[in-house]
Parts: sequence; structure tokens; C-alpha cells
Amino acid sequence: MRNTLTALAAIVLAAGPALAQDEAARTTTAFTLMTDQPRTPEQVAVRFDLADLSIRVMPDDKAIDAVAELTFTAVSPVDRLVVELDTVFDISAIAIDGQPVEADDWSNPEGRLTVALPGTLAAGQSTVLRIAYAGPPRVAPRAPWNGGFVWSTAPGGEPWIATAVQGEGCDIFWPCIDSPLAEPGRVDLHITVPTGLTAPSNGRFLGTEDHGDGWTTWNWSAAQPNTYAVALNIGPYTELKTAYQSRFGNSFPMSYWHLTSDDPERAAALFAEFPQQMDFYEATVGPFPFGDEKMGVVETPHLGMEHQTINAYGNAYRLDGKGYDDLLQHELAHEWFGNQMTNANADDMWLHEGLGSYMQPLYGAWLNGDRYMQTELAGQRAGLINRFPVVSGKLMTEDQVYNGEIGPGNDIYSKGSLIAHSLRMLIGDAAFYEAITTLVYGRPDPQPGNFMPVYRSTPDLLHIVNAITGQDYDWFFRGYLYQAALPVLNQTREGDTLSMSWTTGDGAPFPMPVEVAVDGRVQTVAMTDGRGSLTVPAGSHVVIDPRNIVLRQLDFIDVYQARRRSDRGSTR
Repeated sequence: MRNTLTALAAIVLAAGPALAQDEAARTTTAFTLMTDQPRTPEQVAVRFDLADLSIRVMPDDKAIDAVAELTFTAVSPVDRLVVELDTVFDISAIAIDGQPVEADDWSNPEGRLTVALPGTLAAGQSTVLRIAYAGPPRVAPRAPWNGGFVWSTAPGGEPWIATAVQGEGCDIFWPCIDSPLAEPGRVDLHITVPTGLTAPSNGRFLGTEDHGDGWTTWNWSAAQPNTYAVALNIGPYTELKTAYQSRFGNSFPMSYWHLTSDDPERAAALFAEFPQQMDFYEATVGPFPFGDEKMGVVETPHLGMEHQTINAYGNAYRLDGKGYDDLLQHELAHEWFGNQMTNANADDMWLHEGLGSYMQPLYGAWLNGDRYMQTELAGQRAGLINRFPVVSGKLMTEDQVYNGEIGPGNDIYSKGSLIAHSLRMLIGDAAFYEAITTLVYGRPDPQPGNFMPVYRSTPDLLHIVNAITGQDYDWFFRGYLYQAALPVLNQTREGDTLSMSWTTGDGAPFPMPVEVAVDGRVQTVAMTDGRGSLTVPAGSHVVIDPRNIVLRQLDFIDVYQARRRSDRGSTR
């Protein structure tokens, strides 16, 4: 294996004391805490081919010693390499193609590391940037929402360590281009930990190397991982493993690493859910995207995170009456919505979270029938905020999207799910599922081996829906995704005529058809140009949208939410 502990130790010793940096200076900058920011021209000018990462994790010091070898190929001429790396680390050595770089030829202000090349790299030429760095990485204040390293202990007192950096980005612990548009072609991980601990990570397992001195290196290799999905997990684990037989004809490992101290029956019961959930996703969306590696889950000291092929699980086997573990199911959704299909910018994050969240009600119906789908949809509807549009139409950072004080926040989950449900009921199952599959794989007929990871935006989904249906649904996307306010269905009744009209946030036409039940008989009002009417005999019982197909403003939910806000205020 390349970059084993022996090589790492030699590099660190040659470079000098890696942990000598003043502890008081080890503060993560505001720049590093932001992710999905615009790439520099130098970053756009290169293709990121390989990140070879050797990381020694030292639980006693809550620190890491690391060497990163990053291979880039120029797509246009470039004379500098630019990557991001947290300034909390002491960089002890930098080299280009094996030649040391003098201190005057590199700088890392605010966490954007710029390294001068010895000459201009022409288009098509490749180079290797080598960085030796060490120090205590940022400690997560509240993982996974406020992320970094989690240094914990298992019930038996052993170290239990995890990383969760979605909101902050990969540069929290390894040098990368901190953008979803800059996934490396491959990441090779060599994770050195105290012997006796296990270090499951992304991709394929390439074996361990016991150095005989109290340290062991765990080797992994992952193709095209989402940058924030590269994860370290270290603890006293027991592995449950089986081969998953896919409905697409291929077979691959399926593993769950849980704490050895766990109740084995609970761990086995959760593991038994793996093939059920996998079959649902393969039947609903398409083949598991990483069948040449593994489907993996690891128990973590934080709640959870969608780390490609090694999803973090910290739900403690809780039951909530749904008939399945919803955290496990949601994080698994991101193998499709997030890792296989990655948003082009954080502004399109609802494609990850909203479509992923819609998989929960769909799975409820898959397992236990329509009642459980409707229950989950009703729960999602009750929590909508509607302060900011789900999609702004401009470039956003993750914090601008996830922070509900300045962006859509949790609405990207629940509102995104409900929008997907309304779209499905509008265009029909066949068109909807074809659109989702095409969005995720870039083709409607995915089979193992015939697709690659893709980047997607909200306009991409609109284009796909329009192409499949032969109609223009710009009004639907504009009315739901680009407006904060939900569409309002106005109703007036004069004599035997019920008249209805739609009002949207921007006042544009919204021709969403509406089902109306009159004394139990359901009919559909076309609502051409956003208006429609039907005859309703006097004294009849009328229910608008009896199947709850259409996401819209509802007075009783507004009253409920206002009461909750008032009650919370009165108890402070």
C-alpha cells in the first residue's frame, strides 16, 4: 500500500515537529466554515484525478498527522494550484512532483491554499501536489448540524471517533477543492489508528497493515465520492456482513459496523432492514449506484450523515411506529439523491433533501400501505415555514440554504417532498418515476455499469419533466419552488356554482387542476388559466382536494402553527 504509516512517519520527522503550532492560533476561519463557494479560475482550470490520503488519527491528542497527494490534470493552462485546507493545521512540507516547494511559493490565507507551479502546466498535462500537515482538527460543536471531528468514547471506554462536515466541507480535515463540482476521480484512504480499533470508510476495502508498534492502517478506495462524503469512522466495531443480491442481477457486499457493546438482537434487526430498503430504492429509482464497491453503514456518536458507501447511523435503534428506521432510510436515499446525482449548487439542495425526504412516505406505502404514506405527508405539511423560496435562482452557499433565518432551511426537506408528491399526482406515476430515474442517472434505462455520477440543477429537472410529458410545467416549478408563499385556492359559492381561482406569490397563472368531492362523488376541475367552476347542488357536502394531492395554503394549518408559536412564547 502507498503512504503507509512508515512512509508517513518518515515524512513528518523529516519535516520537523508537526504539532508545534501555537494552540491559540488554531481557530477555523469563517471562509473555511463556508462550503460550496465559487471556484477560483485555477480550480476551474484543472480536473481532480486522485486524492491519496494518509491520515494517522491520534485519539489521546485529539489530533491527526496526514499526508495528501493530489493529482490534477490541466484542462486549460494554469500556473498555480489552489485547494482549500483549514488553517488550524500546521503545514510542514509541500512538494510538486516530488520537488519541495519553498515557503515563499505557497500561502494559505483564510484556508485557501495557493501553490505556485515551477512552470505553466499545459492543457492535458498532470501534476502531483503533496502536502504534509498536522494538528488538532476542528471539533464539531453539534454534529452533524455544526460539524467537524467528534471525539467520543464507547461504553467500554475505547475511542469512538467520526467526522461529519457537510455544512463546512472537506477542507475541515483534508485538502480539496471545496465544491460539489470538484469531486475527485478517486480517493484512496490509508487510515492509521491504534491497533484494536476498526476504521471503516468509503469505497472498497483493500486490507489492513499491522505495523507491529501499536498502530494499524486500514486501506480503502472510492470512485468519485462527493467531497463532504469522505469520512473517517473509528471505534470498537463488530461487522455484520452479507452479499446483497440485486434485482438488476449484480451482487455486492452489504455491511453494518456497530459497537461491539450493542445489543446483538437490535443490531441484527436493523441489519435485516438493509435488503428491504435497498430493494425499495432499486425498484423505485434504479440500481444501487456503487455496486462495484459496497453498501455500508457505520454506527456513529452523532445522529447521521450520508457518507458515500459508509452512511453514518446514530439513531440508537429507536422505534417510532413507522415500521422502519427512518434515519437509516433517509440517509440511504442520499446514495441516489446526493452521491450519484449531486446538485450543481447548494441552491438546488432540495434535489437531495426534498426528493430524499419523499422516499419516506413512498416507503411507508411500500411497506404498510397508503395510510402510512398519508401520515408522513401530513406530518411534513404541518411543519412548513414558507419564509423563503426553496430555490432562489442564484448561486448560494450551504449555510445560506440550510440556515432557516436567511434561507429555506428545513423546507428543502418537507416542502420539497410535498412538491414532489404534487408533481407525481399531476403528471402520473409513469412520467414521474421516469423523470426521477433520468434525473439521477442521466438516462431512463440504467443498468449496472452503464452510468456515471451526474450533476443536476432544478432547471434540469424541469427540462426532463417537459421532455417526458410533452408539456410545459414551468408554471408548476415557478409557483412552488421559486415562491415562498404557497399557492392560495380562492373559493366563492353563488347559488349552485362553486367558483375557484389560484393566487401565487408572483401573481402568475397557475393552472393546477383540483379534485372536488360533492357528496362523495369526485370530479376534476381543469382550472384553465388558474380558474374553474362546477355545479354544486344546494345542501351538498363539498370537500376540496379530498385525496390531498395539491400542496396549498390551508387556514387550519396556519392557525395551528400560530398557536404553537404563541404557546412557545408564553412558556419562555
